[in-house]
Amino acid sequence: MKAVIQRVNFAKLRIDQQVFSKIKTGLVVLVGITHNDDIDDIKWLVRKILNLRVFNDDKSVMNKSIIDIRGELLVVSQFTLHAQTKKGNRPSYINAAKGDKAEEIYNNFLLEFKNQHGVTPKTGKFGSDMKVELENDGPVTILIDTKNKL
Repeated sequence: MKAVIQRVNFAKLRIDQQVFSKIKTGLVVLVGITHNDDIDDIKWLVRKILNLRVFNDDKSVMNKSIIDIRGELLVVSQFTLHAQTKKGNRPSYINAAKGDKAEEIYNNFLLEFKNQHGVTPKTGKFGSDMKVELENDGPVTILIDTKNKL
């Protein structure tokens, strides 16, 4: 699994020109799922996101997690994170998991936030054309790949 995590002041997700989800201070997590992702990847990535210290403490040091600040999460599936761009100019998405498998892993990923810390993320709609508007705070943007966890 790959994730792009952005610290935000707010975010809105629209589907068919209607606001589907929105959050205030928190994290937007774009998550890409590949063929061999499993429950270990899910658990590790959720734990990493929930404990990532990217929010400022009273000394303006990034020393607090989303749990510490009681922030919100917006989690959006994004297969394009697995784009291969070495050859030519048209990205290949061969490493992205196909629909049913990706959706199953994505749904388990969402459930794991609740299982680990009682957090219910806001989401998009899997497989939909979505528009995400956000204000990146900092900017703070973190890339995480579960294949690099060791």
